[in-house]
Amino acid sequence: MRRAVQVLALAAGSTALVLSGTAVASAKNTAPAAYTCTGGEIPSGSYASIAVQGPCAVGAGAVIDVVGSVNVAAGAMLDAQSAPSTITIGHNVTGAAGSLVGLGCQPPSYTGNSAHECAVEPDGHSTVVVNGNVTVSGAAAVLLNGITVNGNVTLSGGGSEIPWSIKNNTIGGNLTVSGQTTEWLGVLFNQIGRNATLTDIVVTDEHPGAPGVYVVRNAVGQNLVCSGLAPGVSGGFVPGSVNTVGHKAVGQCASLV
Repeated sequence: MRRAVQVLALAAGSTALVLSGTAVASAKNTAPAAYTCTGGEIPSGSYASIAVQGPCAVGAGAVIDVVGSVNVAAGAMLDAQSAPSTITIGHNVTGAAGSLVGLGCQPPSYTGNSAHECAVEPDGHSTVVVNGNVTVSGAAAVLLNGITVNGNVTLSGGGSEIPWSIKNNTIGGNLTVSGQTTEWLGVLFNQIGRNATLTDIVVTDEHPGAPGVYVVRNAVGQNLVCSGLAPGVSGGFVPGSVNTVGHKAVGQCASLV
C-alpha cells in the first residue's frame, strides 16, 4: 500500500521552470507524515509515526525511519521478523491486546543455534534500533531478535501457541516479562543494562520433560529476579552457571548465575 506522490506539472517557460524548482525544493523540506497500515507491506520511507491496524509486514531490504513511535493496535500484527530490514524508531514501540509484535531476525552464522532466522533470505540480518521503550500488553506473541532498545522492554500478560522469543538483544534499561500463559518463552543471549525481572509466567509446552521458561546466557547489569515461573526455569542445555549478573540473582534464577 504505497502512498502516491503527486507531481504538479507546470506550464512551459522560464517562469514555470523557476516555479517548478521552488515546488521541488519545498517538497524536499516537508516533514515526514504519519503512516497508517491496515494490511500489506510497509514501504521504505521516513515517517512521523506508524500506526499498525491490520496484518502488516516489512519487506526484505526495506529501510524505514520513524521520527516518533510505532503503535500496534489490538489484534493487529507487525511482522518485521520474517525478512531482513533496517528500521530506526525515534521514540517507542507499543502493542495492544491480541497483537503480534515481531522485530528482527539473524542468521545462525551470527548467533549459532539461538538464531531467529529470516524466513525470507535466511542468510540476511536485520538492523533495528528503538531509541525509546518497547511496551506490550496482552499480546498474542512478542518476538524480539537481535535488536537494540535504548530504553526499557516491558511485556505484560498475553500468550498463545506462538513461541515468545527475546533473544540476542541489547537493552539499555530494564527487561520486565510478567503474566504470560504461552506455549514457549525464552530469554536468551541478551545484554541488559539494568534489571531482568520475570514473574508469573506459565509455559504450556506439552513435550515430555519441557522445563518451562528458558533464561540462558544473559548478561544483566544489575539484578536478575525470577518468581512464579511454571513448570519451572531452565538455563538451557549448557550445565552450570549460564547468566552473568552484576548485583544479585533472586528467586528461581538464583542457581543460574
